[in-house]
Amino acid sequence: MPVRATKRGAERTPFPSGAEYDVVICGASFAGLAVARELRASRARVLVLDRYEIGEKQTSACCAPTEWIVNLGLEGSIKQTFETMTMHTLGAHVRWRLPYTFSTFDYRRLCELMWEQCGDAEFETAKVDGRTGNVVHTDRGDVRADLIVDALGWRRVLGAETIQPPEATLSRGLEVHPGGSGPDLQLWVDPRYVVSGYAWSFPADDELRIGVGSYDPGFHVKEPTVRLATDEGADTVRYQGNWIPHRYREPVEDGVFFCGDSAGHCVAMSAEGIRTAWYFGIAVGRELVEVLAGARTREQALANYKAFADAHRWKFEWMWLNQRAIRHLHGRPLDWVARFTSRPRLMRFLFRRYLNLAPPGYALPAPPAARRALELAA
Repeated sequence: MPVRATKRGAERTPFPSGAEYDVVICGASFAGLAVARELRASRARVLVLDRYEIGEKQTSACCAPTEWIVNLGLEGSIKQTFETMTMHTLGAHVRWRLPYTFSTFDYRRLCELMWEQCGDAEFETAKVDGRTGNVVHTDRGDVRADLIVDALGWRRVLGAETIQPPEATLSRGLEVHPGGSGPDLQLWVDPRYVVSGYAWSFPADDELRIGVGSYDPGFHVKEPTVRLATDEGADTVRYQGNWIPHRYREPVEDGVFFCGDSAGHCVAMSAEGIRTAWYFGIAVGRELVEVLAGARTREQALANYKAFADAHRWKFEWMWLNQRAIRHLHGRPLDWVARFTSRPRLMRFLFRRYLNLAPPGYALPAPPAARRALELAA
């Protein structure tokens, strides 16, 4: 697990008065780093802010389709790759052969590799408190930029209204990270652990990531997490937990771009938000490249990004409806669903559709229009 490295005390010096940048990206995890990565050739002054050092605070099980990781050039962070997934219900244990692979990865190493791709962007540790116009307020003072991105996560700090549990549409999850190994990704949709949600065990070479996620934010997940780990013969050590948004939110607001969890870019049924954070972060970054090159205005970029994100809204709403349907499905009906979906042709169809929620080809080099904008800026 990451060791806390955030600057404190005398090292947390105030920002210079009137500090100004072309772009300020608030949040240095999957979405924020994806935005900064797209700006690497823009020659713009880019500042990335986060409360923690890059790669310091892991908040997920860190598993994603391998193709996404490879297309981003982050394969050096991969811990283990899987061709199969096992699903456990009350009365069924089904091993799915996946049509593509997933990989668990080392969060710190992946973030470091992404940051190495971010060119001349600057990074500072600071707690972002809010915004007034084009000024971002932090615990180290104010910074100014015409282009501002909120990739801070579910709190949506730069929005007009922040969302707070348990009233907000959030899931909650908790993991332990004991030593261990295994050949498969494992899922439990089992009311003995969580009535509305699922549990998991994701091996990562010499570590297991065992946890419980509940679609009901009022459900306490610590006791079932401990029980699952005990049932699997694992130690209950190295806890980490987080809130997970499961409803789509507006991708732009009052001149600010929102992406990742701050825009609800998380698949409601599976709580998968890593590749969607990359996907929409890349989309924001490509719009900003056009603005920095003078190819479009900020308002045009905001409108384009909103249209792009809203075109995907139905996918997130559909997955939320699936979450609502399956959260109360247990016993024989769920056993039947598990066995039925294990049929090879149906499995390939369903997982391909699932992958195309945020297709990995989008991570490949920018399309010609964006490359032309970069050339104009050079």
